[in-house]
Order: sequence, then C-alpha cells, then structure tokens
Amino acid sequence: MDFDLSPELLAYLRELDDFIDTQIKPLEQRDDNQRFFDHRREWARTDFDHGGLPRAEWEALLKQARRLADAAGHWRFPLPRQYGGRDGSHLWMAVIREHLAAKGLGLHNDLQNEHSIVANNPFVLMLRDFGTLAQQHEFIDGMLNERYRVTFGLTEAAHGSDATHMETTAVAETRDGVAGWRIDGEKMWTTGMHVATHCLLFARTSGRAGEARGISALLVPAQSAGVKIEEYLWTFNMPTDHPRVSFSNVWVPADALLGPPGGGLAVAQHFVHENRIRQAASSLGAADYCVRESVAYARARKPFGEDLARNQGIQFPLVELATQIEMLRLLIRKTAWQMDQMPKPDIEKHLSDKVSMCNYWANRLCCEAADRAMQVHGGIGYSRHKPFEHIYRHHRRYRITEGAEEIQMRKVAGHLFGYMGANKH
Repeated sequence: MDFDLSPELLAYLRELDDFIDTQIKPLEQRDDNQRFFDHRREWARTDFDHGGLPRAEWEALLKQARRLADAAGHWRFPLPRQYGGRDGSHLWMAVIREHLAAKGLGLHNDLQNEHSIVANNPFVLMLRDFGTLAQQHEFIDGMLNERYRVTFGLTEAAHGSDATHMETTAVAETRDGVAGWRIDGEKMWTTGMHVATHCLLFARTSGRAGEARGISALLVPAQSAGVKIEEYLWTFNMPTDHPRVSFSNVWVPADALLGPPGGGLAVAQHFVHENRIRQAASSLGAADYCVRESVAYARARKPFGEDLARNQGIQFPLVELATQIEMLRLLIRKTAWQMDQMPKPDIEKHLSDKVSMCNYWANRLCCEAADRAMQVHGGIGYSRHKPFEHIYRHHRRYRITEGAEEIQMRKVAGHLFGYMGANKH
C-alpha cells in the first residue's frame, strides 16, 4: 500500500500555490479588499440595510477571482476536458480542497458561499447527464461563463430533509397552444436567488406524498410571473442569500423539464457523493488550520513567564484533535480513491456509507477544532481579529445543510445493519 501523493499531484499543488501568491493575493490586498477577510469581514460582506444580502462589491471581487482562476486553467479543473476542465479525479479534488482550506481565510477559497479557485460546478454535470441537447447547448456554456446562474429549489419549510413529502406541485397545462407545467408551492433556502437567472425547481408531478417517484425537476426562469422572493432568512453565518421563495401559478413550457418525468430526485442526488467528499476535505483542512494555529500560539504565549504550551490542559485537547485529523485524512483519501475505481452508480451501493462517515465527522471535527482554537487563544480568539469564529459559523451549518448529520448517520447504520447497500439482507 502506497500512501504517498503522486509527484504530479504535488506539482499541481505547487502550481496552485504559485497562482495564489502571484495573482490572488495581490488582488486580495488591493483597494482595501482585505476588509472582506480581516475583523471587518462581516460588515464588509453584508448589506445590512437590504435584507442582509451580500454586498455587490464582495460578489464582484469573488467573480474577479473566479475569472483569474478560469483563465489560468484552475477553476474548471474537475470538469471533463470537453468543458475546459482537466478531468480532475475525486482523490485529487479531496487533496486540493483540503490544501486550500488549510491555508485559512482568503480570496483563494472562501467557502462561506462555496467560492474557490477550484470549483465544483455540479449543475454542469447535471445538464450533461440529464439535459436534452438543447438544454446542454443553452445552459452549460452559459453557466461556465456566468451568463446564467442557476439556484436549487428543493427544501420546503414543513419537510426539511424529507423531500418525498414536498407540497410544491407541477400540473400539466397547455397555454396558448403550448404544452407545459403550472407550478404552485414554496421553497426554503433557495440560495443565490437574488442573482439567479433560473431556479432548478423540484415539484411533485405524480404519485403520492412520501413516494420517491413522481417528483420532477424543472428549469424555471427566475423572472417568471408568479415567482416571488418572500424574505431573506438571516442566519448564524452572514451575509444571507438564502430566501424563502413562493411560486404561484407559474407556467413553464414542457421543455423546461430536466430529466425524466417523476425522476427528479435522481437529479437532485446526482452530485451528492462528490460534493460530500469534497466538502469533508474542506472541513478537514479548516480543522487542521485551527490546530496548527493553536499550537503556534501556545508556543509563543508566555503567561506567568512560561510557555502556555507546557500545560497539559492545552496539549491534550489539541493532541486528540490532531489524532482525529490524521485518521480522518486517511479515510477521506481512501474513500475518494475508491470512488475513482468504480462507475458512478456503484458508489451509492458500495461507498455511500463511507462518504457519509467522512462528511458528518469532518464537519463535527471542524467545529470542535474552531471552538478549541478560540479557547486556546483566549479573548483574542473570541474576537473577530482571529478567523476562528468565522470558521465555526460557516462549518456549523454543514452539520445541517450538507445532509444533516443524523441523516448521514442513519445511512451509515443502514449499511452497517444490512438495511441497504451491498450487504442488504
């Protein structure tokens, strides 16, 4: 067994570091852009007078960084070469995401809003695998060049993690001689709707409540008559671009359907394993950053004339976190490598439990590491002059939004006890 990273992967990490140093860091330090990352970050990013939305200057800076990364060949890295990517593997993406998050806060990788110089772009793969040729031609290039912004309309207020009981409906209806769908309902956490051109909306088109079949995915133009942003929900992690959106008598033509009728949940879950393993790697990197910063501070701090680091009350909690980080890193990389060895449909059957293990534990570990870093740093750790409160606020949401950890633990239990997966009784 060889646990060494390949020379090619190590060389690419150095290439990313050089790109960050020569192009991203100078942009981050120009025109007081540092305000988006230092103690002023929440104020600088958040337009408190307009619903708590991200400030236009903040989003413009992120776009500028993405354009630089795209021009350098990094932003589309995991995508197929036909879309300008490099066919990045799951293992490489896990290592890259950990590497970027372990650098701390910066314009290179700010996951508060899924920003990174090496992006996921899950909608591109959804369109590739479920879209018609017309949809692919219209949307893929449009999304990659940011003419189109597609948001995700799945969650509902009354059902949360349970998508099978959704109350939003789409009923076949012909208007002006054109076949289509009339949509009625409401969605929560429709992130990015303030700048979206379309919403990938999930609605029941057939079947009964509680059935997985019968839910369809529809590409709904955000400016359609009957689409209304009811409110932006202020969260622990500001700014907020997470609205509650209502759809009242909204009509779209039949060709707005993405994927087969009644097969929408397969579209929704299409990227879940890739996203969860990469997000786990990001949480791992952030946890590692918190521990390393805490160790360095404890070595430098000298209360009562002696290194803070000499106290076992400081050492032992960081030892436990460092141990978990090492073990989790191996599981994440092994799981990502195994994902690379099998076709996508087999991942759900053979590796879904391992992906869930990685994800829920990494998110919990990151929160524990950020909390411990605050404690080790004392008063300054609790302040916004250190990044730990920001890391905690961001990664705490992933224990809910990236598939609640209870849902993921239930999946692990299903595989462990033989209720699902390859060992199903």
